[in-house]
Amino acid sequence: MSDPYFQQLFAERIGGARYGKGNEIYKFEKIKRAKRKALAEHPERRLIDFGIGENDEMAAKTVRHVMAEEINKPENRGYADNGIPAFREAVARFMAREFAVRLDPATQINHAIGSKPALAILPAVFINPGDITLMTVPGYPVAGTYTKYYGGEVHPLPLLPDHGFHPDLESIPEPVRQRAKLLVLNYPNSPTGRVATREFYQRVVEFALQNRIVVVQDAAHVMLTFEGEPLSFLQTPGAMDVGVEIHSLSKGWNMIGWRMGWVCGHPRIVQAFADVKDNTDSGQFIATQKAAAAALDDADIPRRIREKYRRRLTKLVATLRRCGFQCEMPGGSYFLYTPSPKGIAGGPSFPTAEAASQYLIAEHSISTVPWDDAGAFLRFSVTYVAEDEAAEDGLMAETEERLKRISLRF
Repeated sequence: MSDPYFQQLFAERIGGARYGKGNEIYKFEKIKRAKRKALAEHPERRLIDFGIGENDEMAAKTVRHVMAEEINKPENRGYADNGIPAFREAVARFMAREFAVRLDPATQINHAIGSKPALAILPAVFINPGDITLMTVPGYPVAGTYTKYYGGEVHPLPLLPDHGFHPDLESIPEPVRQRAKLLVLNYPNSPTGRVATREFYQRVVEFALQNRIVVVQDAAHVMLTFEGEPLSFLQTPGAMDVGVEIHSLSKGWNMIGWRMGWVCGHPRIVQAFADVKDNTDSGQFIATQKAAAAALDDADIPRRIREKYRRRLTKLVATLRRCGFQCEMPGGSYFLYTPSPKGIAGGPSFPTAEAASQYLIAEHSISTVPWDDAGAFLRFSVTYVAEDEAAEDGLMAETEERLKRISLRF
């Protein structure tokens, strides 16, 4: 079959004339294919899925009740554009209650259709061809992808155990600093599960001021903080002068799929974000914003969710330790990031985390997510489906039995 006439017209940012002709498979697609194959070849063997990155529960009943009421109100039928005051005001109350951060809902907060679109839009605010975005790896790639779309470059900052899984800002070469416009952070971090400290955030503010760089802190997992109290970047003295923070209701409120988040911080950056957003989308459904406002006003919802995932992670850490893994309780998120096994005693070696992950899925129906960006690590998620604590315990027992049967080598 010959190429369509427009094959030569695809933008270089997505591959140009080569688009659709490559055979490279995205990591998560490889995992999906391996899971399908394991289920087909071993229908008698339960798939233990630690690879899911989505909450396993629905949003709170009270939130769903508000949504059900609001969808029937004719005043909610129209375009929301840059959001309704009720949602921004609920965000301001939440930020004041949880972090003692005072924000003007009219100028320092703007809703987003989830944190992913916010991370896609912000590079349009700052990046010109040749500019640099500093990004931690491993990490969520969206801001970097859009930086490249706009002709910019990404400078990776490896997250390593030696630095507490914080980026080594001092190691960034001076020529890179001179061209950098954005520093994208994510704490509690996905996938490492590490949290930021007040001291680290203070260094970030100083770095941003010294180098005239804008900070974008992705706080999607902030309400799933286990090590101390949840910490906002905007609590740091001077943070409001150098950047913004992005929040999401997906993780901390079981609102996966509702697509609700916000950007808050310096009013000029928030305004620029809103201006670009206004030319990108027409806002989230107003009923959804009103339900999200109700969720934000209920301080107990994220606390219940946090304790559930704390319990599950505690069980998983104990289970994996008994199987030889070198792991510890993460500071936040529902992910456990642990060094990958190097092979099987008397058997095959695993040169990468991806090799280990594929082996566990194919041979033992245990699904994980591999990360080889800054060393070989596996990510386990505790968002598996389990009806109650007894089901959680049963899953842990089965996981331990399978892993001990393998004799992993570390």
